[in-house]
Amino acid sequence: MGQPRTTLEQWQVLQAIVEEGGFAQAAERLHRSQSSVSYMMARLREQLGVDLLRPEGRRMRLTAEGAVLLREAAELLRNAEKLERRAGSLRRGWEPELKVAMDSLLPSEVMLAACGDFAGHCQDTRLQLHEVVMSGADDALYQGDAALAVAGRVPQGFLGDWLLDAEFVACAAPGHRLHALGGELDGAQLRGEVQVVLRDSGIRQPRDEGWLGANQRWTVTQPETGIAMVEAGLAFGWLARHRIARQLLDGSLKPLPLKSGAVRKASLYLVLAEPSSAGPACLYLADALRRAAEDWRRGEPQ
Repeated sequence: MGQPRTTLEQWQVLQAIVEEGGFAQAAERLHRSQSSVSYMMARLREQLGVDLLRPEGRRMRLTAEGAVLLREAAELLRNAEKLERRAGSLRRGWEPELKVAMDSLLPSEVMLAACGDFAGHCQDTRLQLHEVVMSGADDALYQGDAALAVAGRVPQGFLGDWLLDAEFVACAAPGHRLHALGGELDGAQLRGEVQVVLRDSGIRQPRDEGWLGANQRWTVTQPETGIAMVEAGLAFGWLARHRIARQLLDGSLKPLPLKSGAVRKASLYLVLAEPSSAGPACLYLADALRRAAEDWRRGEPQ
């Protein structure tokens, strides 16, 4: 691989000339002499073998060839600045990458608000977000695959902070035969129908929560799939209220009149794998999640 003959500094000078309109103005902006700016441009033209600038009145403009080349060079300059910024972040102790395990029960509003906050303050840290179900967060923490987790429980050996509670509502489509039975429903009536449940993504100690013991169970890996099945009248299930708010409002899903257990609650916790050695990016995201969860709790109907 050959060595490039041009330098980033030359392209930076060319960019300054175009933005400022002339050699003298670029020299003033870059704190250089006008002769050094002129020499660098003459050298750049000689190295490339094409004209980059042309005079137009009192200003210097790019030629067609110059515009094409500077457009690509500008990307190099941005990447160089980004590289230097990242090196500075690493020097100050910011993590180059942050791995997070997030339970799929977390409301998307909370996740997006926290990630947006993180993006605005931790631009040089890559974020790896793994969405998990139930004990999948436990596995990620035990295996060292996550520095931070949003989990349905605090695994043994870890400490965690409560983030929020989510409600699960037993429901079915309005045309489902459970609604046609009339009166309050008991467990025996439910067990005769198809129930949709969400598969635990963990493998160490998978949990089987939410299953009533129905004769026929349909297991899905994504919450959206389960909601779609219930909405289509194929099954009933306990669905997260914040995920089906629209369907409950427009009547495409209807709560089941159970004698007991019609509503269940589940908590989510924020868990740091190593609180004492957590990096600044990890701590910032943890705080962003706390703030976003608090905002979401205030906005939820009681």
